[in-house]
Amino acid sequence: MKISVLGAGRWGSFIAWYLSLMDETVLWGREGSEGICAFKETRTNGTVTLGERTIVTTDLNRAIENDTIVISISSQNLRAFAEELSERINTPKRFILCMKGIEEKSGKRLSEVFRESYKKPYELAVWVGPGHVEDFVNAIPNCMLIDSDNRDFKEGLASVLSSSLIRFYYGNDLIGTEVGAASKNVVGIAAGMLDGLGISSLKGALMARGAGEISRLIEAMGGNRLSAYGLAHLGDYEATVFSKHSHNRAYGEMLVKGEKFQKLAEGVATCRGIMKLSEKYSVELPICSAVYKVLFENADPQQTLNSLFSRDIKSEFNG
Repeated sequence: MKISVLGAGRWGSFIAWYLSLMDETVLWGREGSEGICAFKETRTNGTVTLGERTIVTTDLNRAIENDTIVISISSQNLRAFAEELSERINTPKRFILCMKGIEEKSGKRLSEVFRESYKKPYELAVWVGPGHVEDFVNAIPNCMLIDSDNRDFKEGLASVLSSSLIRFYYGNDLIGTEVGAASKNVVGIAAGMLDGLGISSLKGALMARGAGEISRLIEAMGGNRLSAYGLAHLGDYEATVFSKHSHNRAYGEMLVKGEKFQKLAEGVATCRGIMKLSEKYSVELPICSAVYKVLFENADPQQTLNSLFSRDIKSEFNG
């Protein structure tokens, strides 16, 4: 299966590396971008080193020749990029969104954004779940998740893409998969704040309550609340809530320490989108709301988190 990967950032470059273990792969990035320049000059970005079976290009028309296309860019740029692809492509394609987020302005899931923006025939799947590039390239295995409304497509992808490095499962709840994958980044920011404040011991409560509140949101949106306890959300906490490689956790930690985080933390924009969903579906999301107040309303992190964990006494499974 010939596959192109659009996006030469941290995840896009790893995906191209991983897929090239199976067949020739095309990796595309915009001219002048940091990642694509590094790969053109040295074949490495310092973490991922591309082999001979990965073709590096800045020619988007060349990259979209393959029938299967992975998109791995900033989630907030998907709408404009999908519109651009729709103008260029004239044959049916199979797309895989390997990205996590909720559109900041609309509160829409990425599959919804893609469907509104891409006007040609296509099949669509999402690729989410735990794992860090730094671990994968050092042969540390993990499990990930493929989901789609097309059963044959997702089952076929899970089978073809699985290896000893990544064991793929397929999901049965696209709403829960997408919302769970996106919102875990917001929980990751909260975890980083706890680290920065020296109260990492509260991460256990954060994890239990985080999965609980997201399960309620998923259910209100018409998904399966149990999806919050699968690979897309709770199963990804180890990689997001604890790992030194987690951008969202690092962002939260540096924020409360008054330091600047220079890399992309998808949970920041997603937090705005999640709160739109909270309002639309009338679901209380205390953790996401606390993160939002710190990020966008200049609330004091210490006081906000203290109030989060000192709310009125309730039974364990009622928040």
